[in-house]
This record gives sequence, structure tokens and C-alpha cells, in this order.
Amino acid sequence: MSAQIRLVEVTDANRDAVIAVRVHPAQERFVASVETSFKHARENPEAKPWFRAVYDGDTPVGFVMLSWNLVPTPDLRGPYFLWRLLVDAGHQGRGYGTAILTEVVALLREAGATELYTSCVPGEGSPQPFYRAFGFEPTGEVDDDGEIILLLDLGSRP
Repeated sequence: MSAQIRLVEVTDANRDAVIAVRVHPAQERFVASVETSFKHARENPEAKPWFRAVYDGDTPVGFVMLSWNLVPTPDLRGPYFLWRLLVDAGHQGRGYGTAILTEVVALLREAGATELYTSCVPGEGSPQPFYRAFGFEPTGEVDDDGEIILLLDLGSRP
């Protein structure tokens, strides 16, 4: 299946439906919830959080959050950092993750970005193989939380 998605602003009207999007319980140690993501966005405005619900038709199937065009500091990588990407457990395995990243890459290119950072917890069940298959490469860095830092050269992705 080739997932057809759209990125939708989170509003009071759809917030509860978006918060209900959850990864599989076995993935919870790798990916924070949407609700936690909103909390992190509120607590870290200097990270310039940009987030969207991911819809297929009228159904929320995922969530994505980035640091958008921030000035990098020793504590904040960027200017673009994929902070959160999750696909609802009931919608996984249908190509949504790749579709979300493809859409995000297109938006970043339109904004003039040339690279996108992300990080992930290593271990069995980690999203690292997914990111590697998409084109992210390890930078050799590990953050203070033990997460592996990955970098996607936006010029290398069709």
C-alpha cells in the first residue's frame, strides 16, 4: 500500500483524537506519546517545536514533531531536528512512516533545509533500522540520554 497522508495542524477540535494516537506497547520505550510531545513542546519553546497530526482521510494515524529552523546550540541540534515520529499501532505496516518522512523532507526542502537530524534509542525494536533504510546515517554521536544521533542529507533522498 502506498499511504496517502496529509499533515494537519493540531487544534482544540482535533486535539483529543490526536492524543489518542498511540504506538504499540512494545514501542513505548522508544517513542514518547503525543501528550508527552505536547508537554515537551510547551517546556522547550527555544527548540522551535513544529508539530502536525498525520491523517489518512478523516482518521488520525500518526504524529510528527520537529525543531524547525532553530539556531543550533550545544544542547540543541539543528536547524532541523526530527523530534518525534509515531504511527498509531493499528495503522503500522502500511507505509505511513515512510510517507510521513517523505512529506516532511519535501517541506524542509521548500524551506531551504539541506539536512535533518534525529535520534533514537538503540536496542531490539528500535526505529533505527527504519531511519537507516530511509537514508539517515549515524553521526557517531550519542546524546546525554544515550540516544544515537542520525543525520539525513536531504540532497541524497529523491
